[in-house]
Amino acid sequence: MKSAPHPEVTQLLLAWSEGKESALEKLIPLVHKELHGLAHRYMWKEREGHMFQTTALVNEAYLRLVDSSQVRWQNRAHFFAVSAQLMRRILVDFARSSNYLKRGGDAQQVSLDEAMVVCKHRDADLVALDDALSALAAVDPRKSQVVELKFFGGLSVEETAEVLKVSPDTVLRDWKLAKVWLLREMGRKEKRESE
Repeated sequence: MKSAPHPEVTQLLLAWSEGKESALEKLIPLVHKELHGLAHRYMWKEREGHMFQTTALVNEAYLRLVDSSQVRWQNRAHFFAVSAQLMRRILVDFARSSNYLKRGGDAQQVSLDEAMVVCKHRDADLVALDDALSALAAVDPRKSQVVELKFFGGLSVEETAEVLKVSPDTVLRDWKLAKVWLLREMGRKEKRESE
């Protein structure tokens, strides 16, 4: 998937932040393919028959992005990080409201390790992962952001480092530690629920 040049997207984001509505009109066609790809990665992990379709997820994200006009966009990576967070929030909110994963529901649970390493399971327990990620954020917000940007946002190590204003080595260290922490947390939750 070929992305729009970084400077052009960044310039349009900055113009949009300054209140220039015409910048948003020019920005949407430039980022649409990447947003659609991001939504597709999210939907690919969902169970079959999920009520949200990729296009609906992109549309819902657009609506929320337009409402977030007070955001001071830093650059393209920041925009996609926020977009990823919005898409994650939309799907988690939907899952919680539908209760389709409540106490296991009809979804097959997979471990975070399987989801993060393989990323091919449609029935990953998004709600449990979100709970564990929220718990991690309370302990170490940066590690939580690294997981969100890399796993959910699909950002590279370099892009994640750029958004968080840290080195790529720090991102890699945080990524490894966060995966271990989340696996342990999800294992504890699973054990408590099975008792």
